[in-house]
Amino acid sequence: MNNPHIETRRTAYAVVLVAMGVALAPYTSIPVGIARINPTQHFVNVVAAVLLGPWWATIIAAVIAVLRNVMGVGTLLAFPGGMIGALLAGWCYRQWRHLYWAAAGEVIGTGLLAPVFSAALVAPVLMGKAIPLLALLPSFLLSTLAGAILGVLALRLLERAELIDLQGSLS
Repeated sequence: MNNPHIETRRTAYAVVLVAMGVALAPYTSIPVGIARINPTQHFVNVVAAVLLGPWWATIIAAVIAVLRNVMGVGTLLAFPGGMIGALLAGWCYRQWRHLYWAAAGEVIGTGLLAPVFSAALVAPVLMGKAIPLLALLPSFLLSTLAGAILGVLALRLLERAELIDLQGSLS
């Protein structure tokens, strides 16, 4: 049976991370080319992946994408753009237990895999328009690189301040 204190902490972290992702979205959602980049999403993905694991990180990314779309500061591309990177970041961190692997998972998931998924399925099927892969790739990569770097820096600062213990993270 899971420890109820750990489950409460995980839920609290998830709520705070969703709140950060949603509250900062209007200020960090920047149109670049045909997409809106949001480095805050990728920052949250890395932090969630490390602290909570792949499934929590993916759920957090999905909730943020829904809320950003409702608020009008996101598009349907926010779903693959956030969720694929979050899942891969969490999986990479769980496999290798190193921040840089979490960041690499985020960049590969969001920067390389999500644009393919977005161009091949999300844009034509759900948005009713064709978006070339090469039009999405630069904006997805720029967004995820900035956010992943910020996520690693934030986790290092939290660890240095002894507010989190990366060796004993909840994931």
